[in-house]
Amino acid sequence: MTKKTLILIGFILLKFVLQYVLISPEYDLQRDEYLHLDQAHHLAWGYLSVPPVTSWISYIIFSLGNGVFWVRFFPALFGALTLLIVWKTIETLKGNLYALILGATCIVFSSLLRINMLYQPNSLDVLCWTGFYYVIIQYFSSQKPKWLFIGAIVFALGFLNKYNILFLFIGLLPALLLSSQRKVFVEKKLYLALITGLLLILPNILWQYNNHFPIVHHMKELSAIQLVNVDRTGFLKEQVLFFIGSFFVIIAALYALLFYKPFARFKFFFASLIFTLVIFMYFKAKAYYAIGLYPVYIAFGAVFLSQILQTGWKRYLKPVFIIIPLLFFIPMYNLSFPNKSPEYFIKNPEKYKKLGMLRWEDGKDHDLPQDFADMLGWKELARKTDSLYALIPNKKETIVLCDNYGQAGAINYYTKKGIKAVSFNADYVNWFDLDIQYKNLIRIKNHEENSTEFQETGPFFQSSAIAGEITDKYAREYKTTIFVFTNAKININKRIEAEIKQEKNYIKE
Repeated sequence: MTKKTLILIGFILLKFVLQYVLISPEYDLQRDEYLHLDQAHHLAWGYLSVPPVTSWISYIIFSLGNGVFWVRFFPALFGALTLLIVWKTIETLKGNLYALILGATCIVFSSLLRINMLYQPNSLDVLCWTGFYYVIIQYFSSQKPKWLFIGAIVFALGFLNKYNILFLFIGLLPALLLSSQRKVFVEKKLYLALITGLLLILPNILWQYNNHFPIVHHMKELSAIQLVNVDRTGFLKEQVLFFIGSFFVIIAALYALLFYKPFARFKFFFASLIFTLVIFMYFKAKAYYAIGLYPVYIAFGAVFLSQILQTGWKRYLKPVFIIIPLLFFIPMYNLSFPNKSPEYFIKNPEKYKKLGMLRWEDGKDHDLPQDFADMLGWKELARKTDSLYALIPNKKETIVLCDNYGQAGAINYYTKKGIKAVSFNADYVNWFDLDIQYKNLIRIKNHEENSTEFQETGPFFQSSAIAGEITDKYAREYKTTIFVFTNAKININKRIEAEIKQEKNYIKE
């Protein structure tokens, strides 16, 4: 085994270790993770929330026992594979051992640790962006048509994981057209590769068509509720923060793409970065949508720096570029991860507020970062729901109806009683089992919306009670209330059917 291979294995092992130690055991999984894990039980070519690849991975996790270890493993794996591809990119660009170590250090000690912390499509999205750029570099280095087809496969995987990769294509296309590499567009095999990619994503496109393109509704809703609070200046500031320890490496890459002769054939990467960022800003995208852009530029920068730092006084700067990401990781470790108790964050609010970490998607500041608050209270909710469910005699005729997908997913993940909670929110609207004639209702209701639930729903049942609530004051779901209604006086199923129809009509609009 060569020295390079041993060093690479060391970085990969370090990456995995960090992903597991950066989350304190007192935190549960995050809201979105529960929805994604539940998709394992409802495999399809598409969902209201995400394309299908996440459900395939969730099925693997379920087959492996559905434990938290495996939930953490896959985003960590995608992060490690991103590191591996950056390593291989540096090798393709003729980088030496120093370039490999610099690139790996920049990737490991970056905000990718935060992305790879959660089981969401983002980790695989970054991997697919990095992989696609690697394929582009391989193609223009070798001119071998096989890389066009490999690129089509990588793009299709990225598309079936998260539609965000379309921004890569939209930003890369004009950059190529304006460069000397535009001759690729006369290659017949390029269009065969495009057809291959189209065939691979076609099942999902057909699913979107057959379901009235819910992605359009999802984007409209996202724009109205979340993206409306996105500040374009803030977007650019966050781009710098993502790889703050690697900032000078990325700047070196941009310089090299314009002036370093060995990179002349890749000059279009400079324009591609600009075009892609402009497109993201135009659509007021969330800052982290663009994070997949940067790993390839770290590869370019590491190779360039390894060449210019070889002789004279500049060689003494070699350790500096290695140390900088490590130094920036120290405050990142103390600020950016749920590796400390909620009380710790509450006691030090000002520094978190200055960094914008307490600003949620509603545009307001809160006590904890949104992702951290979204990792609390779920076990409590599931435990209390299980306890109430166990007291109901005719459990098979009892439906557990939640306000949002996080509540439903968390109950389904932690339940010891076989509960299959549902919601009119997100994909759960398609997962109701109406073959059962329901008589009882356990209703999970958001605190801010529960003021009239008891009065409005209680008259339709023989008995009703407010049976519990989430008491973890640091949880985003704090005071979420559990209602229990038994022995219905009406046909519950008809009411549910009407609600489902109304929700689906809303999605079609």
